[in-house]
Amino acid sequence: ESPLLTITKQQAAAIKTTMAQRYGDNVMVDFCMRYGNPSTKSKVREMVDAGCTKILFFPLYPHYAGPTSATANDQFFRALMDEKWQPVARVVEPYFEDPAYIDALAQSIETAYAKADKKPELLICSYHGMPQRYLLEGDPYHCQCQKTTRLLKDRLGWDDTQIKTTFQSVFGREEWLKPYTVKEVARLASEEGIKNIAVCAPAFSADCIETLEEINEEIKDSFVDAGGEHFTYIPCLNDDPAHIAALCGVIDQNLLGWVNR
Repeated sequence: ESPLLTITKQQAAAIKTTMAQRYGDNVMVDFCMRYGNPSTKSKVREMVDAGCTKILFFPLYPHYAGPTSATANDQFFRALMDEKWQPVARVVEPYFEDPAYIDALAQSIETAYAKADKKPELLICSYHGMPQRYLLEGDPYHCQCQKTTRLLKDRLGWDDTQIKTTFQSVFGREEWLKPYTVKEVARLASEEGIKNIAVCAPAFSADCIETLEEINEEIKDSFVDAGGEHFTYIPCLNDDPAHIAALCGVIDQNLLGWVNR
């Protein structure tokens, strides 16, 4: 199975354990996929069949974007349309600035830097890209990504020279959010003489093909081919305990008024 599915299963299992400790059998935890299986529709049906009268839907994207959070929400509400007796529903808002999420990111970076043979000169926060026109049409994704980087920088106690925001996964001919990660790492190596960088992907809650292959292969090769020497990929937060704690904190806030601990 895909790395994304394996990691999502691990995340769901960890969250389920925490929820059981806090709420007993009053909270059912499961996961679904916007594209693929288990489908959103099948899981909504299972929860209704299990007697759930309230569903908290949590898109696992820290930042809101039309192509990600919005399409996940769309699919959830399509599933509800097929129910004769719809459960009450809540949707979790983006958690890109949640202190526990920022702290979990910072801890992962501090751990990676402590293990590195040579301390990176620069941390690249590589976010998933999107067409520039989305920003011009009002999508908040770009601004939320910039804020995550700023909050992360503040939490780490760094200055602007130690961290940079870029965007990966560019498709088609139209202009996408810039700078493009694959080009920027090459520029940093060839024009600024930076030989040692680290790259993290804060917009991804779990590692997938776009992180494991695009960053750790294509983007790494671009940096090395341009003269870079040391490339460190910092994995996504995945099922790291600090990440699970942050997600469960967000869930707790959104369950207020529904269940008591």
